[in-house]
Amino acid sequence: MSKIDVQNTDATLKRYNRIAPLYDALEAPVELVYSAWRKRAWRRIQGPKTLEVGVGTGKNFPYHTSDLDVTGIDLSDRMITRARRKAASLNIDPSLHQMDAQRMDFTDNSFDCAVATFVFCSVPDPILGLQEMARVVKPGGRIVLLEHVRSRIPLLGRIMDWLDPLVVRLMGPHINRNTVDNVRKAGLDIEQVQELDPFGVFKLIVANVDGTGKTKKQENTRG
Repeated sequence: MSKIDVQNTDATLKRYNRIAPLYDALEAPVELVYSAWRKRAWRRIQGPKTLEVGVGTGKNFPYHTSDLDVTGIDLSDRMITRARRKAASLNIDPSLHQMDAQRMDFTDNSFDCAVATFVFCSVPDPILGLQEMARVVKPGGRIVLLEHVRSRIPLLGRIMDWLDPLVVRLMGPHINRNTVDNVRKAGLDIEQVQELDPFGVFKLIVANVDGTGKTKKQENTRG
């Protein structure tokens, strides 16, 4: 397993702590679209014991259903503080912890499933984080990811490469990661990759932790 890049991880923590007070306001315009995609992702969850990686300020809390026992983690302590406030306002009680996705404190096979929305654009070592998700989810369990990735359109992909350092510095996320490939590199079995926009940037990825090592049938769909 890869060694954690402490310097990069510390920089990521400081960046998200810095923007935490403004985070919801900055993303309010895109949430008009993201909210529908978040709801779609949470419909794919098979609990009850569910891990949410990168819980942030709690944007997914409205989509938690009563049959789920949700534990949420985030690298940023200031994000977790805001998530706790949001949970209280919604009268829900997820278990929330400040924790690095690259090195979780949970034992193996702790959860039935796991979910992350717009998170693996920011995890310093995304493959390490995905491997950790696979470790803490039981064999046969499902991992659901809602992510933005490098566009499959060559020109747009090159523009994203050019803009990436600026976006990381200002907001935190990388906009040119190949998250589908990272999921495969982490040893997960991809069940479905669903494109959510015409440019191949936003994807809903459903993968399985297969204890037998068998690769399940892959499906690629649009819409």
